[in-house]
Amino acid sequence: MQRHQWLLSWCPYNILPPPPPAHLSQTPRKPRFLSVSASTTIVSETLSARERRQMRNERRESKLTGTGWREQVEDKLLVKPKKRYKSWTEELNLDTLSDLGPQWWIIRVSRISGQETAERVARALIRKFPEIEFKVYAPAVHIKRKLKNGTISNKPKPIFPGCVFLNCVLNKDVHDFIRECEGVGGFIGSKVGNTKKQINKPRPVSADDIEAIFRQAKEEQEKTDRAWEEEQERERILNEEQLKKSSEVDSKEVKVISKSKKRSKKASEALVTGKKDKLLVPGATVRVLSGSFAEFKGALKKLDQKTGMVTVGFTLFGKETLADLNVSEVVVETE
Repeated sequence: MQRHQWLLSWCPYNILPPPPPAHLSQTPRKPRFLSVSASTTIVSETLSARERRQMRNERRESKLTGTGWREQVEDKLLVKPKKRYKSWTEELNLDTLSDLGPQWWIIRVSRISGQETAERVARALIRKFPEIEFKVYAPAVHIKRKLKNGTISNKPKPIFPGCVFLNCVLNKDVHDFIRECEGVGGFIGSKVGNTKKQINKPRPVSADDIEAIFRQAKEEQEKTDRAWEEEQERERILNEEQLKKSSEVDSKEVKVISKSKKRSKKASEALVTGKKDKLLVPGATVRVLSGSFAEFKGALKKLDQKTGMVTVGFTLFGKETLADLNVSEVVVETE
């Protein structure tokens, strides 16, 4: 039996759209890019997932300049701190500070009595926690000054007023004990927690910062000691110069001889050579040669060999009168 040819042969022209009407055939039509979109779709469907990821990575790398996007993402992940605590209640636990080991912490104290507070905290820690190792450091410069009575005072001047540095393994018990000490205002740190509860959690000082603090304190102390030594050297030189000048003045005063008035021949001989075995001594009877008391006789009361002046007592109207005369104006009275 013969089969009926009921199937039509397929022709691509059967799916083309019908020709436009005559009144629209003159207007130009915009070209459609159906083939392009179809080809893109076919290409994306034929690629595997691995090939698509590779193409996406290539596009990203082409847009970036310098390092690749992988390196930039890794740098961001390294810089961004990871969340250490799972919940805010664990973050408020001060016992977790002991995991950091021995660290340097900053305690707020009074700006005036900082040194006394540091000593008080050290003594209290020794009594309360004798098993822990700690260091208390209050950076200060010891300034020397010479007082009026000749003694030297050594007074510390704090470099960071209001701050005391403590090195130890910190936990909640040590933290709360130090907070209760007299003169302590707490630790320097940052606020942690949420709206329900917040505390000031101590923040340790980095090793670089504490080394810089030690270096600064040492330099300040050396500078102060150098200034003190220079001041002592200047004072020593000044004292030597003053002593030398005073000794020169004393030597000149010993050699100076009064030349204001000429001495009489008799007075000079009596004073220098001791003629007639009579000298000008207190109690001797002298006679005035010139001046207002010329030819008056009196008793010698005082003789100043440095200035060349004598004090003579005269009896006038029943009363004794003292007069200061030059040694050249008197002469020892001979019997």
